[in-house]
Amino acid sequence: MSLPERNFIADALRAETVGGVLLLVAAVAALIWANTFGGSYEAVRGFHFGPAALGLDLSVQHWAANGLLAIFFFVAGIELKRELVAGELRDRRAAALPVIAAICGMATPALVYVAVNTLGGGSLQGWAVPTATDIAFALAVLAVIGTSLPAALRAFLLTLAVVDDLFAILIIAIFFTSKINFAALGFAVVGLVVFYLLLRKGVRGWYVYVPLAVAIWALMENSGVHATIAGVAMGLMLRCHRRDGETRSPGEHIEHLIRPLSAGLAVPLFALFSAGVSIAGGALHDVFTRPETLGVVLGLIVGKALGIFGGTWCAARFTKAELNPDLRWPDVFAVASLAGIGFTVSLLIGELAFAEDLALADEIKASVLIGSLLAAVFAAVLLKLRNRKYKKLCEDEERDEDQDGIPDIYEADKPEYHLRMAAIHEAKAAEHRRLAEVASGSHAGDDGPA
Repeated sequence: MSLPERNFIADALRAETVGGVLLLVAAVAALIWANTFGGSYEAVRGFHFGPAALGLDLSVQHWAANGLLAIFFFVAGIELKRELVAGELRDRRAAALPVIAAICGMATPALVYVAVNTLGGGSLQGWAVPTATDIAFALAVLAVIGTSLPAALRAFLLTLAVVDDLFAILIIAIFFTSKINFAALGFAVVGLVVFYLLLRKGVRGWYVYVPLAVAIWALMENSGVHATIAGVAMGLMLRCHRRDGETRSPGEHIEHLIRPLSAGLAVPLFALFSAGVSIAGGALHDVFTRPETLGVVLGLIVGKALGIFGGTWCAARFTKAELNPDLRWPDVFAVASLAGIGFTVSLLIGELAFAEDLALADEIKASVLIGSLLAAVFAAVLLKLRNRKYKKLCEDEERDEDQDGIPDIYEADKPEYHLRMAAIHEAKAAEHRRLAEVASGSHAGDDGPA
């Protein structure tokens, strides 16, 4: 492609709405493919390739989940670092509210899942599945619907989702690492140290960092620790604060370059090879009757909303943390409901939690899809109502009936404004009286003799 075309596509892929749409299209394509030509779908995602001598003879599905998704987590790591050094998480008082909300928004869905499965006699292995929030999807829905919503709402959701991602990564590292190859893990750590030192020395060149990053990823994959952890670690090492003379930090620059690859290739391909589950009438019935799948659905829809909203309210009520003055509690509840979209990371955790029971793993994926869809629809309705209210407020604030270049709301206490408006209304009244006289005259002419 020509440079303008390439730049246009790259900029489009950096937009949250485009990334969310691609993710949705990939998920729908996976569902159609799996439910129409299921044999070919399983054959493609089960196909193995890669150097076996390096322990990398992996299936297509494994490459997508452990390889491509490491790019997504690399971008998430940069976002987290930026929030820590230059964003909402830099100020502890400002960060307290979304951080507490994120923690409660992960703990409550897990408790909902455990409660449902304890009462229903199901497996507790999937407790972590409904704890994650999908940044791409949630921000895409907010961007499409919330055109007039306060900017503080997006900042709250972004901070919440970044902290959510951090804890999801910790959950994967702690609870879904069974056997550890300490030699491979040790070499991976050495590689990360070299990566960090090169960054601090100011060494530049993709030909240095890309091969090193691939080697670190491969070592992490062989260590038994989930390979996406390597992506997060490298993202957190990048410098995200600007120095004198810099228009953007190295972290911001690299995120700008890598985000199109993450949003346009890595995440959609992961969705394509992970979201393909057979959804027949019996499968849909099982989602709402089997305790494991019902726990995931209720965790995403009910647990996320109650956890985030309740955590935010308690933090604002009983600590020094304060809700942004631009936000209202209905806004927080709408965003809390939106956080129930747990697509990408929830699918990944579902695969890890039920790796030994493929049939149940597919049902868990179906429950993630259904729960995320229901949460998105419910949140979209709430956000639409809030958006309508803010849109009216914006229109009121921008109204300038006297056309003096200053919105009327800022002149309501000035006599000059009211005198100008009186003159405008008197002029309009005079014009309407003239039109009334013209109209009555024409009617009188119509009633006369021919």
